[in-house]
Parts: sequence; structure tokens; C-alpha cells
Amino acid sequence: QVQLIESGGGLVQAGASLRLSCAASGRTFSSYAMGWFRQAPGKEREFVSRISRNGGITYYADSVKGRFTISRDNAKNTVYLQMNSLKSEDTAVYYCGADSSSMRLKSGVRDASAYDYWGQGTQVTVSS
Repeated sequence: QVQLIESGGGLVQAGASLRLSCAASGRTFSSYAMGWFRQAPGKEREFVSRISRNGGITYYADSVKGRFTISRDNAKNTVYLQMNSLKSEDTAVYYCGADSSSMRLKSGVRDASAYDYWGQGTQVTVSS
């Protein structure tokens, strides 16, 4: 079983930057595509970004495209989410998920049910 631990959240002002990290246990980290989702109070879990297991393919929600960058370091079993130009609407608990499937349609990567493992989340609050 894969264990995921998010970190790096905090309280920042609008326009600031923040980098989230998701550390994974195990020796097969590179076998998983990794995704970032977020959930604001009273809302459903929302897709943010995804990176393929080799790092060659990335996807972003339209709401974060151009501001957020996903990356991974398989040697460190870690996936990152660099968040720039943060807005108050980015406020949410951010979760990372691991997907063991080798292939996904573009629509499929945005579905939270596609991910097999989840971390506990890290809170990001953007003040305005």
C-alpha cells in the first residue's frame, strides 16, 4: 500500500507563491501517475493537476493553468506543486493522489475516483 504525505501549505497573501510537496512511501513511486486535487469547504473535490509516471505528460485545470506547475523527483519519491500568483479562490485543502493505471483519457485524469491512494491533505489559505 502506498502512503502519501502532503506538506508545504500555509497562509499567504494574494499574489504570493507556495510550493506543495507530496512524499510517497514505497519503492514503486515511478509506477504511479500523480495528481493534485483540492477541496474547499462545502464543495466537491476538484482536479488541479496531474503528471505522468515518467514526468513527460502534464495536465492542468483551466483555473490554474499558467500559474501552477507540477513536477516530480522519482529519486526522492516526491511530487511537487509550485503555485504562483495565488488567488483567494485557491483556498482549499490540497490532496495528492496516486494512480496505478498505465493509461487515462484526458477526461479520466480529472476524476478523483481514478486515483487509488490519497494523502491527508495540506491547508492552503490565500488572504485578500
